[in-house]
Amino acid sequence: MGRIGANFSPSTLAARALQTRGLVRAPIWLFRHGLGFVLGPRMVMIEHIGRTSGEPRYVVLEAADRPDADTVVVSSGFGERAQWYRNLRATPRCHVTVGRTRREATAELLDREASEEALDRYKRQHPAAWKGLKAALDEAWGEPVEHLPMVRFRLH
Repeated sequence: MGRIGANFSPSTLAARALQTRGLVRAPIWLFRHGLGFVLGPRMVMIEHIGRTSGEPRYVVLEAADRPDADTVVVSSGFGERAQWYRNLRATPRCHVTVGRTRREATAELLDREASEEALDRYKRQHPAAWKGLKAALDEAWGEPVEHLPMVRFRLH
């Protein structure tokens, strides 16, 4: 195996990718140019307002759950310290883009119990994705991830 394989596990590479701004922001370009659908039905773009700047901010996340056509649930892999999460706490009104469709939405930060229920559903529905994500987050956090805050978006 090449040099990269000798030095890094898949979870280490994924953790570094999650912390590399250019890689994390690349899907935003796709969504903003009407091409978000190529990332698949579970990826969504959240347009929120910066709590300090008041400027539009964007993040692309995996939908952990879609209980109905007007609801999207996502997790915050970097916990409550994630900028997008903090921005939504300050201003819950936002826009959510699924595929090519952009809709106004309201974010609801779920409490610990509701977050754990939503994450348990995700683990059951997507065990392979959870295994890879958990390994990458554990590596990025430097410790095992025990809890992920979840956000429910009600689409208008």
